[in-house]
Amino acid sequence: MRKIRTFVAAVMAVCFTFIGAACGKDQTSPAAVPSQAEDVLTIGLSFDSYVIERWTRDRDVFCATANELGAEVNVQSANGEMDAQIEQIEYFIGIGVDAIVIVTIDADGLTDAIKAAKDAGIPVICYDRIVRNANADLYISFDNEAVGSYMAQAICEEIGEGGNIVEIMGPESDYNVAQVMEGFESICEEYDENILLSYNCDNWRAELAYDFVNDNIDIISEADAIMCGNDALAGETVHALAERGLAGKIKVVGQDAELEACQRIVEGTQLMTVYKPVEKLAKLAAEYAVKLAKGEDIGVSTLFNDGTYDICYVAIEPVAVDQDNLDEVIIDSGFHQREDVYMNVDDDKEVLEEVSESSDASTPTE
Repeated sequence: MRKIRTFVAAVMAVCFTFIGAACGKDQTSPAAVPSQAEDVLTIGLSFDSYVIERWTRDRDVFCATANELGAEVNVQSANGEMDAQIEQIEYFIGIGVDAIVIVTIDADGLTDAIKAAKDAGIPVICYDRIVRNANADLYISFDNEAVGSYMAQAICEEIGEGGNIVEIMGPESDYNVAQVMEGFESICEEYDENILLSYNCDNWRAELAYDFVNDNIDIISEADAIMCGNDALAGETVHALAERGLAGKIKVVGQDAELEACQRIVEGTQLMTVYKPVEKLAKLAAEYAVKLAKGEDIGVSTLFNDGTYDICYVAIEPVAVDQDNLDEVIIDSGFHQREDVYMNVDDDKEVLEEVSESSDASTPTE
Protein backbone atom coordinates (compact mmCIF):
# COMPACT_ATOMS: atom_id res chain seq x y z
CA MET A 1 0.00 0.00 0.00
CA ARG A 2 1.27 3.46 -0.86
CA LYS A 3 2.30 5.20 2.36
CA ILE A 4 0.18 8.20 3.22
CA ARG A 5 2.11 11.23 4.44
CA THR A 6 1.09 12.90 7.71
CA PHE A 7 0.39 16.12 5.84
CA VAL A 8 -2.01 14.36 3.50
CA ALA A 9 -3.86 12.77 6.36
CA ALA A 10 -4.25 16.17 7.98
CA VAL A 11 -5.60 17.77 4.85
CA MET A 12 -8.02 14.91 4.21
CA ALA A 13 -9.55 14.80 7.66
CA VAL A 14 -12.31 17.30 7.03
CA CYS A 15 -13.17 15.70 3.71
CA PHE A 16 -14.03 12.25 5.00
CA THR A 17 -17.69 11.51 4.62
CA PHE A 18 -19.90 8.78 5.98
CA ILE A 19 -18.12 8.59 9.31
CA GLY A 20 -20.95 7.28 11.43
CA ALA A 21 -24.00 9.50 10.95
CA ALA A 22 -22.08 11.96 8.75
CA CYS A 23 -21.82 9.49 5.89
CA GLY A 24 -22.84 10.92 2.53
CA LYS A 25 -22.39 14.64 3.02
CA ASP A 26 -20.68 16.09 -0.03
CA GLN A 27 -17.76 18.43 0.36
CA THR A 28 -17.59 21.49 -1.88
CA SER A 29 -14.96 23.66 -0.17
CA PRO A 30 -12.59 21.42 1.81
CA ALA A 31 -10.32 22.96 4.44
CA ALA A 32 -7.34 21.61 6.37
CA VAL A 33 -8.01 20.27 9.85
CA PRO A 34 -5.44 18.44 11.97
CA SER A 35 -5.87 14.66 12.18
CA GLN A 36 -4.24 11.97 14.24
CA ALA A 37 -4.77 9.34 11.54
CA GLU A 38 -1.53 8.76 9.67
CA ASP A 39 -2.22 5.53 7.82
CA VAL A 40 -5.89 5.54 6.94
CA LEU A 41 -7.04 4.64 3.44
CA THR A 42 -8.82 7.45 1.65
CA ILE A 43 -10.97 7.20 -1.48
CA GLY A 44 -12.09 10.13 -3.61
CA LEU A 45 -15.57 9.70 -5.07
CA SER A 46 -16.72 12.18 -7.73
CA PHE A 47 -20.32 12.17 -8.95
CA ASP A 48 -21.66 13.75 -12.12
CA SER A 49 -24.59 15.17 -10.09
CA TYR A 50 -27.62 13.88 -8.22
CA VAL A 51 -30.09 14.67 -10.98
CA ILE A 52 -30.73 10.92 -11.30
CA GLU A 53 -32.58 9.56 -8.26
CA ARG A 54 -30.45 6.45 -7.81
CA TRP A 55 -27.14 8.25 -7.26
CA THR A 56 -27.80 8.98 -3.60
CA ARG A 57 -28.45 5.29 -3.04
CA ASP A 58 -25.20 4.38 -4.84
CA ARG A 59 -23.32 6.92 -2.74
CA ASP A 60 -24.70 5.72 0.58
CA VAL A 61 -23.97 2.04 -0.05
CA PHE A 62 -20.49 2.74 -1.42
CA CYS A 63 -19.49 4.86 1.55
CA ALA A 64 -20.94 2.48 4.13
CA THR A 65 -19.11 -0.48 2.57
CA ALA A 66 -15.83 1.41 2.33
CA ASN A 67 -16.14 2.46 5.99
CA GLU A 68 -16.71 -1.15 7.02
CA LEU A 69 -13.51 -2.07 5.20
CA GLY A 70 -11.52 0.62 7.03
CA ALA A 71 -11.48 3.33 4.35
CA GLU A 72 -12.86 6.83 4.47
CA VAL A 73 -14.52 8.50 1.51
CA ASN A 74 -14.37 12.07 0.24
CA VAL A 75 -17.56 12.59 -1.77
CA GLN A 76 -17.79 15.36 -4.33
CA SER A 77 -20.58 16.31 -6.76
CA ALA A 78 -19.79 18.26 -9.92
CA ASN A 79 -23.42 19.30 -10.42
CA GLY A 80 -23.16 18.46 -14.10
CA GLU A 81 -20.21 20.80 -14.72
CA MET A 82 -17.29 19.23 -16.58
CA ASP A 83 -14.74 21.79 -15.37
CA ALA A 84 -15.83 21.21 -11.78
CA GLN A 85 -15.31 17.45 -12.10
CA ILE A 86 -11.83 17.95 -13.55
CA GLU A 87 -11.01 20.24 -10.62
CA GLN A 88 -12.26 17.61 -8.18
CA ILE A 89 -9.96 14.97 -9.65
CA GLU A 90 -7.05 17.39 -9.58
CA TYR A 91 -7.90 18.07 -5.94
CA PHE A 92 -7.90 14.34 -5.16
CA ILE A 93 -4.50 14.03 -6.82
CA GLY A 94 -3.16 17.01 -4.90
CA ILE A 95 -4.10 15.66 -1.49
CA GLY A 96 -2.91 12.17 -2.36
CA VAL A 97 -5.94 9.93 -1.97
CA ASP A 98 -5.33 6.20 -2.31
CA ALA A 99 -7.94 5.60 -5.03
CA ILE A 100 -10.38 7.62 -7.12
CA VAL A 101 -13.87 6.51 -8.20
CA ILE A 102 -15.66 8.54 -10.87
CA VAL A 103 -19.20 8.78 -12.22
CA THR A 104 -18.21 10.80 -15.26
CA ILE A 105 -20.22 13.55 -16.91
CA ASP A 106 -18.61 13.02 -20.31
CA ALA A 107 -17.14 9.82 -21.72
CA ASP A 108 -14.31 11.78 -23.33
CA GLY A 109 -13.94 14.72 -20.98
CA LEU A 110 -11.88 13.17 -18.18
CA THR A 111 -9.30 11.23 -20.18
CA ASP A 112 -6.40 13.54 -19.32
CA ALA A 113 -7.46 13.89 -15.68
CA ILE A 114 -7.50 10.13 -15.20
CA LYS A 115 -4.13 9.76 -16.87
CA ALA A 116 -2.77 12.40 -14.48
CA ALA A 117 -4.10 10.44 -11.52
CA LYS A 118 -2.52 7.24 -12.77
CA ASP A 119 0.77 9.04 -13.39
CA ALA A 120 0.63 10.06 -9.73
CA GLY A 121 0.26 6.40 -8.76
CA ILE A 122 -3.43 6.62 -7.87
CA PRO A 123 -5.67 3.81 -9.21
CA VAL A 124 -8.94 4.90 -10.85
CA ILE A 125 -12.32 3.20 -11.15
CA CYS A 126 -14.90 4.25 -13.73
CA TYR A 127 -18.20 3.73 -11.92
CA ASP A 128 -21.28 2.95 -14.03
CA ARG A 129 -19.97 5.05 -16.97
CA ILE A 130 -16.76 4.54 -18.91
CA VAL A 131 -14.17 7.24 -19.54
CA ARG A 132 -12.79 6.45 -22.98
CA ASN A 133 -9.11 6.11 -23.86
CA ALA A 134 -8.05 6.66 -20.25
CA ASN A 135 -6.77 3.19 -19.26
CA ALA A 136 -8.66 3.18 -15.95
CA ASP A 137 -7.85 0.35 -13.55
CA LEU A 138 -11.46 -0.88 -13.54
CA TYR A 139 -14.77 -0.21 -15.26
CA ILE A 140 -17.71 -1.50 -13.22
CA SER A 141 -21.25 -1.07 -14.49
CA PHE A 142 -24.36 -2.93 -15.55
CA ASP A 143 -24.69 -4.80 -18.82
CA ASN A 144 -25.98 -1.80 -20.74
CA GLU A 145 -26.65 -3.66 -23.97
CA ALA A 146 -28.86 -6.03 -21.99
CA VAL A 147 -30.73 -3.01 -20.59
CA GLY A 148 -31.54 -1.88 -24.13
CA SER A 149 -32.46 -5.37 -25.23
CA TYR A 150 -34.91 -5.77 -22.34
CA MET A 151 -36.58 -2.46 -23.14
CA ALA A 152 -36.93 -3.36 -26.80
CA GLN A 153 -38.20 -6.87 -26.06
CA ALA A 154 -40.95 -5.49 -23.85
CA ILE A 155 -42.04 -3.01 -26.50
CA CYS A 156 -41.85 -5.42 -29.44
CA GLU A 157 -43.80 -8.14 -27.68
CA GLU A 158 -46.46 -5.59 -26.77
CA ILE A 159 -46.91 -3.83 -30.12
CA GLY A 160 -45.94 -6.62 -32.51
CA GLU A 161 -43.96 -6.30 -35.72
CA GLY A 162 -43.82 -3.18 -37.86
CA GLY A 163 -44.82 -0.77 -35.11
CA ASN A 164 -43.85 2.87 -34.67
CA ILE A 165 -41.37 3.80 -31.95
CA VAL A 166 -39.97 7.10 -30.65
CA GLU A 167 -36.61 7.18 -28.85
CA ILE A 168 -35.97 9.77 -26.10
CA MET A 169 -32.47 9.14 -24.83
CA GLY A 170 -29.84 10.59 -22.53
CA PRO A 171 -26.90 12.71 -23.73
CA GLU A 172 -24.54 11.44 -26.39
CA SER A 173 -21.65 12.32 -24.05
CA ASP A 174 -22.72 9.39 -21.81
CA TYR A 175 -21.29 6.30 -23.49
CA ASN A 176 -23.85 4.14 -21.69
CA VAL A 177 -26.44 5.66 -24.01
CA ALA A 178 -24.71 4.24 -27.06
CA GLN A 179 -24.44 0.82 -25.42
CA VAL A 180 -28.11 0.80 -24.44
CA MET A 181 -29.16 1.87 -27.92
CA GLU A 182 -27.08 -0.85 -29.52
CA GLY A 183 -29.02 -3.46 -27.56
CA PHE A 184 -32.34 -1.72 -28.13
CA GLU A 185 -32.06 -1.25 -31.86
CA SER A 186 -30.75 -4.75 -32.52
CA ILE A 187 -34.01 -6.19 -31.16
CA CYS A 188 -36.14 -3.60 -32.95
CA GLU A 189 -34.52 -4.58 -36.24
CA GLU A 190 -35.55 -8.20 -35.68
CA TYR A 191 -39.17 -7.05 -35.34
CA ASP A 192 -38.91 -4.62 -38.27
CA GLU A 193 -40.01 -1.72 -36.08
CA ASN A 194 -40.08 1.82 -37.49
CA ILE A 195 -38.21 4.55 -35.57
CA LEU A 196 -40.21 7.75 -36.06
CA LEU A 197 -38.05 10.16 -34.06
CA SER A 198 -34.89 10.08 -31.93
CA TYR A 199 -33.86 12.73 -29.42
CA ASN A 200 -31.04 13.14 -26.87
CA CYS A 201 -31.76 15.02 -23.64
CA ASP A 202 -28.73 17.09 -22.67
CA ASN A 203 -27.31 16.26 -19.23
CA TRP A 204 -30.26 13.90 -18.59
CA ARG A 205 -32.55 16.89 -18.04
CA ALA A 206 -35.98 15.30 -17.74
CA GLU A 207 -37.89 18.48 -18.60
CA LEU A 208 -36.44 18.26 -22.11
CA ALA A 209 -38.40 15.05 -22.67
CA TYR A 210 -41.62 16.86 -21.74
CA ASP A 211 -40.84 19.68 -24.17
CA PHE A 212 -39.87 17.26 -26.93
CA VAL A 213 -43.16 15.37 -26.69
CA ASN A 214 -45.18 18.58 -26.75
CA ASP A 215 -43.18 20.06 -29.62
CA ASN A 216 -43.59 16.91 -31.74
CA ILE A 217 -46.99 15.66 -30.62
CA ASP A 218 -48.37 15.38 -34.17
CA ILE A 219 -45.79 12.68 -34.95
CA ILE A 220 -45.58 11.19 -31.48
CA SER A 221 -49.34 10.67 -31.34
CA GLU A 222 -48.84 8.17 -34.18
CA ALA A 223 -46.32 6.14 -32.14
CA ASP A 224 -47.13 2.80 -30.57
CA ALA A 225 -44.37 3.09 -27.98
CA ILE A 226 -41.72 5.45 -26.61
CA MET A 227 -38.33 4.24 -25.42
CA CYS A 228 -37.01 6.54 -22.69
CA GLY A 229 -33.37 6.46 -21.61
CA ASN A 230 -34.28 6.36 -17.93
CA ASP A 231 -37.30 6.59 -15.66
CA ALA A 232 -36.95 10.33 -15.09
CA LEU A 233 -37.32 10.91 -18.83
CA ALA A 234 -40.19 8.41 -18.86
CA GLY A 235 -41.93 10.36 -16.10
CA GLU A 236 -41.91 13.61 -18.06
CA THR A 237 -42.92 11.75 -21.21
CA VAL A 238 -45.93 10.21 -19.48
CA HIS A 239 -46.76 13.61 -18.01
CA ALA A 240 -46.92 15.13 -21.49
CA LEU A 241 -48.92 12.18 -22.85
CA ALA A 242 -51.37 12.34 -19.94
CA GLU A 243 -52.21 15.96 -20.73
CA ARG A 244 -53.41 14.76 -24.14
CA GLY A 245 -55.21 11.64 -22.97
CA LEU A 246 -52.51 9.33 -24.36
CA ALA A 247 -50.96 7.98 -21.16
CA GLY A 248 -51.19 4.19 -21.20
CA LYS A 249 -52.24 4.15 -24.84
CA ILE A 250 -48.70 4.82 -26.08
CA LYS A 251 -46.44 2.34 -24.31
CA VAL A 252 -43.51 3.85 -22.42
CA VAL A 253 -40.42 2.09 -21.05
CA GLY A 254 -37.48 3.28 -18.96
CA GLN A 255 -34.75 2.08 -16.65
CA ASP A 256 -33.61 2.42 -13.01
CA ALA A 257 -36.81 1.20 -11.29
CA GLU A 258 -37.38 4.57 -9.65
CA LEU A 259 -40.29 4.66 -7.22
CA GLU A 260 -42.48 6.80 -9.46
CA ALA A 261 -41.77 4.48 -12.39
CA CYS A 262 -42.90 1.50 -10.35
CA GLN A 263 -46.02 3.44 -9.41
CA ARG A 264 -46.68 4.14 -13.09
CA ILE A 265 -46.25 0.46 -13.92
CA VAL A 266 -48.92 -0.65 -11.44
CA GLU A 267 -51.12 2.24 -12.59
CA GLY A 268 -50.72 1.18 -16.23
CA THR A 269 -49.06 4.31 -17.66
CA GLN A 270 -45.57 2.79 -17.99
CA LEU A 271 -45.08 -0.62 -19.56
CA MET A 272 -41.83 -1.63 -17.87
CA THR A 273 -38.55 -0.52 -16.35
CA VAL A 274 -35.16 -2.14 -15.93
CA TYR A 275 -34.12 -2.78 -12.36
CA LYS A 276 -30.42 -2.41 -11.72
CA PRO A 277 -29.31 -3.66 -8.29
CA VAL A 278 -27.33 -0.56 -7.36
CA GLU A 279 -26.58 -1.87 -3.88
CA LYS A 280 -24.66 -4.76 -5.42
CA LEU A 281 -22.84 -2.44 -7.81
CA ALA A 282 -21.89 0.07 -5.13
CA LYS A 283 -20.80 -2.60 -2.67
CA LEU A 284 -18.58 -4.35 -5.21
CA ALA A 285 -17.11 -1.04 -6.37
CA ALA A 286 -16.19 -0.13 -2.81
CA GLU A 287 -14.56 -3.51 -2.26
CA TYR A 288 -12.53 -3.14 -5.45
CA ALA A 289 -11.59 0.44 -4.57
CA VAL A 290 -10.21 -0.66 -1.20
CA LYS A 291 -8.24 -3.47 -2.81
CA LEU A 292 -6.76 -1.12 -5.39
CA ALA A 293 -5.95 1.40 -2.68
CA LYS A 294 -4.03 -1.32 -0.87
CA GLY A 295 -2.23 -2.33 -4.04
CA GLU A 296 -3.92 -5.72 -4.09
CA ASP A 297 -4.93 -7.77 -7.12
CA ILE A 298 -8.66 -7.39 -7.78
CA GLY A 299 -8.86 -10.72 -9.60
CA VAL A 300 -10.85 -9.48 -12.61
CA SER A 301 -10.09 -11.22 -15.91
CA THR A 302 -12.89 -9.86 -18.14
CA LEU A 303 -11.74 -6.97 -20.32
CA PHE A 304 -13.46 -3.99 -21.95
CA ASN A 305 -11.92 -1.90 -24.69
CA ASP A 306 -12.16 1.77 -23.76
CA GLY A 307 -11.26 2.86 -27.27
CA THR A 308 -7.51 2.44 -26.83
CA TYR A 309 -6.88 0.11 -23.91
CA ASP A 310 -8.30 -3.20 -22.73
CA ILE A 311 -9.20 -2.59 -19.09
CA CYS A 312 -10.65 -4.74 -16.32
CA TYR A 313 -14.45 -4.90 -16.54
CA VAL A 314 -17.20 -6.05 -14.19
CA ALA A 315 -20.76 -6.10 -15.57
CA ILE A 316 -23.78 -6.79 -13.37
CA GLU A 317 -26.90 -8.25 -14.94
CA PRO A 318 -30.05 -6.06 -14.83
CA VAL A 319 -33.62 -7.34 -14.57
CA ALA A 320 -36.62 -6.40 -16.71
CA VAL A 321 -39.60 -5.44 -14.51
CA ASP A 322 -43.26 -5.18 -15.44
CA GLN A 323 -46.59 -5.74 -13.70
CA ASP A 324 -46.05 -9.50 -13.65
CA ASN A 325 -42.84 -9.57 -11.62
CA LEU A 326 -42.69 -6.17 -9.92
CA ASP A 327 -43.71 -7.50 -6.51
CA GLU A 328 -41.11 -10.27 -6.64
CA VAL A 329 -38.20 -8.19 -7.94
CA ILE A 330 -38.80 -4.77 -6.42
CA ILE A 331 -40.85 -5.27 -3.27
CA ASP A 332 -39.62 -8.65 -2.05
CA SER A 333 -36.02 -7.44 -2.41
CA GLY A 334 -36.76 -4.36 -0.30
CA PHE A 335 -35.81 -1.95 -3.08
CA HIS A 336 -39.13 -0.15 -2.60
CA GLN A 337 -41.89 -0.68 -0.05
CA ARG A 338 -45.23 -2.07 -1.18
CA GLU A 339 -47.24 0.73 0.42
CA ASP A 340 -45.20 3.26 -1.55
CA VAL A 341 -45.43 1.46 -4.89
CA TYR A 342 -49.18 0.84 -4.62
CA MET A 343 -50.12 4.05 -2.84
CA ASN A 344 -52.19 5.30 -5.79
CA VAL A 345 -53.98 2.06 -6.66
CA ASP A 346 -54.60 0.02 -3.52
CA ASP A 347 -57.84 1.77 -2.64
CA ASP A 348 -59.09 1.33 -6.21
CA LYS A 349 -58.19 -2.35 -6.16
CA GLU A 350 -60.09 -2.86 -2.91
CA VAL A 351 -63.14 -1.11 -4.34
CA LEU A 352 -63.00 -3.25 -7.48
CA GLU A 353 -62.71 -6.40 -5.38
CA GLU A 354 -65.72 -5.36 -3.28
CA VAL A 355 -67.75 -4.59 -6.42
CA SER A 356 -66.77 -7.95 -7.90
CA GLU A 357 -67.71 -9.81 -4.73
CA SER A 358 -71.01 -7.95 -4.52
CA SER A 359 -71.76 -8.72 -8.16
CA ASP A 360 -71.00 -12.41 -7.64
CA ALA A 361 -73.22 -12.55 -4.57
CA SER A 362 -76.17 -10.95 -6.37
CA THR A 363 -75.91 -13.21 -9.46
CA PRO A 364 -78.65 -15.85 -9.30
CA THR A 365 -77.50 -19.45 -9.45
CA GLU A 366 -79.08 -22.05 -11.67
